[in-house]
Amino acid sequence: MAKEVKLFGIWASPFIRRVELSLKLKGIPYEYIEEDLSNKSPLLLNYNLTHKKVPLLVHNEEPMAESLVIFEYLDEAWENNPLLPHDPYQRTMAHFYAKFIEEKLSRGIRKEKEQAMEEVQQLKILEDELKGKQFFSGQRIGYVDIAANVLLWFHMMGEITGEKTLTTDKFPIINGWIEKPLKMDVVNECLIPKEKRQDWIELSRKVAGCASNDINLRDHGENYLF
Repeated sequence: MAKEVKLFGIWASPFIRRVELSLKLKGIPYEYIEEDLSNKSPLLLNYNLTHKKVPLLVHNEEPMAESLVIFEYLDEAWENNPLLPHDPYQRTMAHFYAKFIEEKLSRGIRKEKEQAMEEVQQLKILEDELKGKQFFSGQRIGYVDIAANVLLWFHMMGEITGEKTLTTDKFPIINGWIEKPLKMDVVNECLIPKEKRQDWIELSRKVAGCASNDINLRDHGENYLF
């Protein structure tokens, strides 16, 4: 019997992998379907007529896109292992910081390097938010931490290329936060295996250098790579 939850994605995207992380943290069984975004499957197109992008989650034949939207849906549809706090104020602030990360960091990473460096200075705000906490969500990983999963990938890219923006001297608290999820098996399951990371770097650079008249993969997936 097929699983009632399907996730369509691409192996190289942190935004698909963070949806996988939310599914695993909540203990939700799912079927993962790898897509070729230059030749999308009829199944993906059938479910996703409006957006035609990934991540796409299908639950009981009902499709939804955008990773932050998916996180919230999963938390409402499955009450176990909540990702969002119950307190209304804390819940509101979790939405605020997740949106902040999405707008100020995730989009900034995809700009030219100089512009991205300016955007990354927004990390100082996240430094302040993390002071005195194990995770953004308190004592355990939650909604904002999953949204901030892109920081792990940013850190991973710096480790491979040597071009480190998230240095310990500039962002000591964020670096301390990065170490905590990386010690968790469930998080490492949702990162690219070490043997494929060089391929990921090359693909990232290829996507970043796409000419306007080429197939621009960034238009086909939610925040495709960086």
